[in-house]
Amino acid sequence: MKDIDETIKSRHSVRVYNDKAIEQEKIDFLNEIIDKCNKEGNLNIQLVLNDEETFERYILHYGKLKNAKNYIALVGNKNDKNLDQKCGYFGEKIVLEAKDIGLNTCWVGGSYKKGLVKAKLKKDDTVVCIIAIGYSDTNGNPHKSKEFKDVSISKDVPNWYKKGIEYALLAPTAINQQKFKFKLEDKKTVSLRSGIGPFVKVDLGIVKYHFELGAGYNNFKWKE
Repeated sequence: MKDIDETIKSRHSVRVYNDKAIEQEKIDFLNEIIDKCNKEGNLNIQLVLNDEETFERYILHYGKLKNAKNYIALVGNKNDKNLDQKCGYFGEKIVLEAKDIGLNTCWVGGSYKKGLVKAKLKKDDTVVCIIAIGYSDTNGNPHKSKEFKDVSISKDVPNWYKKGIEYALLAPTAINQQKFKFKLEDKKTVSLRSGIGPFVKVDLGIVKYHFELGAGYNNFKWKE
């Protein structure tokens, strides 16, 4: 990413899209990122373009996206106990790379017809959730956020930890629940746990990726 700080702070969820097509060079770039994520995470994430059905045939009005025809399908083996968290982690990596090249996105957990998702599934594959992607006439709005004291058990902490929490609080979570807690176990070890709610394991992966970007990969390690 060109400017991590700017990308994270300016990326917001967008639910209304226009008809501008994603350029081929950006499609190629996204597929390169997706391939790397699939290899690293042992996943089967796919970019699906020009699907007229998946969002439009969603019956309920609440949460429905408008003119969304492109999406990233977060797919993996249903027997992987860490599947949800991995989809969150690598999905958010793709989201931020997409923002960096001028595309808008929205994490979608329920406002689509799951059975209509056009991803190609292998044996034991399942669709965890999808991410709408494309162009919009708006860049969305910042979400209401908790504060440091709400999500960190540890208070007297180094600057890298504070920066990690700052980025974590900017991470998208299902219905903006932000149900996670960080703790600095020792000078170099950080623990992260989730609360109870919809898609909290996916949220955990998203938040973990944000924290790593803010804190710096070399400054700490995750508690196993």
